[in-house]
Amino acid sequence: MREMRSLNRAWNSPSRFSGKHSRSSLLEIDSWMPSKIEAVSPLVDRLMRLIERSQCVPGAELDVELALREALGNAVLHGNQEDAGTKVHIRCRCWPGSEVSIVVTDQGKGFDFRNTVGNGLTSDSAQHGRGILLMKAFMDDVHFERGGSEVHMRKRARNSSH
Repeated sequence: MREMRSLNRAWNSPSRFSGKHSRSSLLEIDSWMPSKIEAVSPLVDRLMRLIERSQCVPGAELDVELALREALGNAVLHGNQEDAGTKVHIRCRCWPGSEVSIVVTDQGKGFDFRNTVGNGLTSDSAQHGRGILLMKAFMDDVHFERGGSEVHMRKRARNSSH
């Protein structure tokens, strides 16, 4: 983890993943990951521990985890094409009891996300389609920017009125 901070408490050590947050605190995580598929699980595991502890989307953590794994996997495999000279940027903001937002940016050339998402289940040409459908199924909002090289995802707490 490159940087983690909370409005109530700042962490200087990137290996420190615990902390106390009040119900109104905001957890922000900013991290870079190498474009290696084996780097996805350790990062997701660390992020999910923080998200679970912050209680931003109680009971919906599995949805967030599955969408995050898809987004990171797509960024590594399709975006950066597992090029060791590239990285994936992850930004996460968590509002306890309210929502979590995640932005995953790769350094690839992007893709035409408007024409990629068909049914995603049978088309060989829609390599990104299946992952996008899964992200959209698990998150409340999913959209792409920067020509498809950046995915924005948001999940609201089930009892949240946002």
